[in-house]
Amino acid sequence: MAGATPRVLIVAGSDSGGGAGIQADIKTVTALGGYAATAVTALTAQDTLGVAGVIPTPPAFVQLQMRMILADIGADCIKTGMLHDAQVLEAVCQVLEREGQGIPAVIDPVMVAKGGAPLIDDSALERLTARLLPLSTLITPNLREAERLLSLPTESITDLSAMETAARQLLSLGCGHVLLKGGHLPGSRLYDLLMSPDHIEIFEDERLETPHTHGTGCTLASAIAVGLAAGMPTVEAVGRARRYLREAIRTAPGLGKGHGPVNHAHTVRPFEQPAPHREPERERDRERERG
Repeated sequence: MAGATPRVLIVAGSDSGGGAGIQADIKTVTALGGYAATAVTALTAQDTLGVAGVIPTPPAFVQLQMRMILADIGADCIKTGMLHDAQVLEAVCQVLEREGQGIPAVIDPVMVAKGGAPLIDDSALERLTARLLPLSTLITPNLREAERLLSLPTESITDLSAMETAARQLLSLGCGHVLLKGGHLPGSRLYDLLMSPDHIEIFEDERLETPHTHGTGCTLASAIAVGLAAGMPTVEAVGRARRYLREAIRTAPGLGKGHGPVNHAHTVRPFEQPAPHREPERERDRERERG
């Protein structure tokens, strides 16, 4: 597949509002030059104000979607998002262990929607940490998700030093890399920490003050996944993904009454308007008249 389009299999829930979930993932992978295939784990009815309802996909059907894609189109990276219960988590783990062996896996441990609605059962948390995280190339928790994964008190990760400690604890669960996102820390500076067993990279930026941040976690994880699918080193894939997301936030279209979506399409050039058509004979006549 050298030189081919990077293929990303996305295993996540659908967001009817289009700002997060499968919809954000597809837009992101496409905007960054990849090919997105999907296994839908749940349907959600939601908008920028919150989640009104969730219909889960049967675990066997989630597996069927994944296996058909892997057997035919294939994947250069697998990215997971909303995995709402222990049965779906186990189903996904089985495919990763068998058909997905050797394919990089980016795990976004989605637990709570931007508006606060829970997106994973409490019973699934143990399965997530014990089964899924050890299969990951990279996990992308925010601070609240990291606290739940580590059974820490809420809001106990309060600074960069605590982030480093938490990232090391997450690595001990078997992850290949941890990208711990520091957006919940106070202050005008934003810190994300990328850690592997032998390397730490700290990304620092000025915080963008905006309510239009719906789907930022899904978008970042998918942007990293398409970079890994293209063969980029992890640090470079994360760096490019962060730059893509920051510009998507900065140029957000301002839709909705709550947490609005970002601008996933900012990398895509607008269609150029074709030059007006002129018949050759008439054009020559005009040239003679001007002469």
